[in-house]
Amino acid sequence: MKILCVSDQIDPLIYNSNAVKNFPDIDLILCAGDLPMDYVDFIVSVFNKPTYFIFGNHDLKEYKYYHNVPGTNSSPAATSQTNSHFVSDNINKTDHHNHHHGAIYAGFKNLRLKLVSFSKNNKKKTPLLLTGVSGSIKYNNGLCQFTENEMKFKLVKLIPGLLLNKLRYGRYIDILLTHATPYHVHDHSDPCHTGFKCFNWFIKTFKPEFMIHGHIHLYDQREERISQYHGTTVINAFAHHIITINNYVKTEK
Repeated sequence: MKILCVSDQIDPLIYNSNAVKNFPDIDLILCAGDLPMDYVDFIVSVFNKPTYFIFGNHDLKEYKYYHNVPGTNSSPAATSQTNSHFVSDNINKTDHHNHHHGAIYAGFKNLRLKLVSFSKNNKKKTPLLLTGVSGSIKYNNGLCQFTENEMKFKLVKLIPGLLLNKLRYGRYIDILLTHATPYHVHDHSDPCHTGFKCFNWFIKTFKPEFMIHGHIHLYDQREERISQYHGTTVINAFAHHIITINNYVKTEK
């Protein structure tokens, strides 16, 4: 299974007519925030693969369509969108909350990705388990910014769905998709780019195989893109990064 992860920058290798040639055999696309929605549109149109996104702390023009924002004409569906914490993608395919982008919003939800189901180690067919979390640490009271306690509360609300995952599939989560980083894992010391301590707790408790994040721009090639944290592979998706999961055998739909 090949997963294309993108965040924070319009990548010229993707935003061109040869994108599929540049990135062949992609099965799934994960967008980790701070991307214009017309870029996400392009990705969906060109690759024609299941695509999931969360919001970061920039490029929030359409954030109001997915969350209630005081003082704006938020979508009437925003409340049900944010209160639905355990959704399978075959429901969301026809969900008008997607605002006609073709990509599915994963923010603050546990998703069972039946469109990319697989057999793990040749065992029973199972959906890929994805949990998405939007936003960054609060630094200037902007949209989609949260204090440590606010973010921890949002994570706690996801626990019932994670427990159901464990009962049904024997694991809580395969991939955690976020914009921000865990504390002291790929983060920076400035107020905007500090990681969430509650992400560290979440990883230790629910043990995702991968955590995909954005937010940290890799202008310095010496900065780490991939790290291990308590058994989870933490990957910075800045611009683009491809994950190849070799021990998973895809099943036919």
